[in-house]
Amino acid sequence: MSRTSSMTPPLTPVLLAGMAVRPLPLAPLQPILKGAMNAIANRHPDVFERLSCLDDPVFLIDPTDLPFMFLLTPDPLMPELKAVRGEEEEAINATATIRGPLLKLIELLEGETDGDALFFARDLVVEGDTEAVVALRNAVDGAEINVMEDVLSFLGPFARPAGGVAKSAISLMARAANDLEMLRAAAISPALRQSEIQAAKLKKLNEKVDGISRQSRRKRVREN
Repeated sequence: MSRTSSMTPPLTPVLLAGMAVRPLPLAPLQPILKGAMNAIANRHPDVFERLSCLDDPVFLIDPTDLPFMFLLTPDPLMPELKAVRGEEEEAINATATIRGPLLKLIELLEGETDGDALFFARDLVVEGDTEAVVALRNAVDGAEINVMEDVLSFLGPFARPAGGVAKSAISLMARAANDLEMLRAAAISPALRQSEIQAAKLKKLNEKVDGISRQSRRKRVREN
């Protein structure tokens, strides 16, 4: 299942930012992801050790509101996280794929939301080896991962002020996401109402056709 056919990304600032950076190469992002993964591995080595029971798993993390995906190889000795383009998906032999909006994926990683609720609500979609995904989730649960703090930890004394700036940015992004959702709802509301009206008319027409068909059958029976 390709990412284009599996989920429709929400209208969020992340989606707009992703559209803006789509033409840019991924190479400058790779060292940042490597540093982030090293920081998380140093602070939470037990997460990767718990996955050592799996047979060299590879997870494809697909933030549907970004123009690229993340390939996670949770090797306890050398965990790796790198960005890949969507067109590379078919060539990747991933153990499992997890798709969803970026902020929902971060919430799941940090244990701030119920993963089952996200899956049932279709906010997240899992493809492939679900047992490997459950193992990944169990490994993350209880690790008290804070993505922002872990990633910024390499800044030393500057980590706290940088974290404050980042939290303010995320708060603004959340408010902007709510505003965009209101705009989206207002924009599609007339179309939804028209669709409901057309559906009601079609239902009445079908009922009328069914009634005529039943009358015709009864008439033929009487004539015979």
